[in-house]
Amino acid sequence: MALVGLVIARGALPDSEESTGMFYTGRRPQSLYASCCGDRSYDAPRSHAIVSQSANTPANTPRVLVVEDEPKTRAAVVEALQLEGWTVEQAGHGREMLASLDRKPFHLVVLDWMLPGRDGVELLQHVRARGEQTPVLMLTARHGVNDRVIGLESGADDYLVKPFAMAELIARCHALLRRPFLTTSEFLQCGDLRLDTHARTATRGGEEILLSPREVDLLEYLLRYQGQIVTRDMLERDVWRQVHRFTSLDNVIDVQMTRLRRKIDGEGMGKLIETVRGVGYRMGPPAEPPPPSAPVAS
Repeated sequence: MALVGLVIARGALPDSEESTGMFYTGRRPQSLYASCCGDRSYDAPRSHAIVSQSANTPANTPRVLVVEDEPKTRAAVVEALQLEGWTVEQAGHGREMLASLDRKPFHLVVLDWMLPGRDGVELLQHVRARGEQTPVLMLTARHGVNDRVIGLESGADDYLVKPFAMAELIARCHALLRRPFLTTSEFLQCGDLRLDTHARTATRGGEEILLSPREVDLLEYLLRYQGQIVTRDMLERDVWRQVHRFTSLDNVIDVQMTRLRRKIDGEGMGKLIETVRGVGYRMGPPAEPPPPSAPVAS
């Protein structure tokens, strides 16, 4: 993308600074994000100011995926989100985006519309069709009403037109991350399992399943993240609402999940809840049985 998604204040730049296209690169010791957004004061980022991608990242840190093919824009957005204290990964095209979503769950995806190959709308339709409900903020230079409608109806949760102020991007990301759940759909479904989120009742194959309140919460969370790995840390934070604990809830979570699986994945039913050893759980439709092998000629 040639159009950079930032708004730069108009007016002459000081002699010690220079402009390069839509970016303003000062010779001052400031980060790119601080240079682009005069409404927020940031010093040059030190190594400890950027969120590490290591295993030491706190479990309650939001994980954000930025999908943008223009390197300069991508770098600016990534740095701005990292300065919010978030764990940020990046992708330059659709294949990288899908690979990242397959590897781990994210709390938010910032997705550019005009990508090489499969564009953002096509990618968004693809991930929604396979059941992923991660919030998506779409970025695009398309500003027409019809374009916005297409983006939102394709599954975007919000839509931001380029060029934009970085402060507005951050505010919209915060708003999406504050949502307790990812959609307001009344019914959630995986295979022949169906959950009415308003009545808090579940059926499988048309037969009602009696669930406790906690089991309903767990099932709804798994369904909203279906197709993705749900870690125990995510369940502890979002279902049990426990963030600052000195002891782990892993055993409690595993016991509740075992009870839920006995009810959901009963005898003779395809398994919908998969255990990802050492990580957590994943919900998805049962695998198709292999076709019968051809008889061997005598």
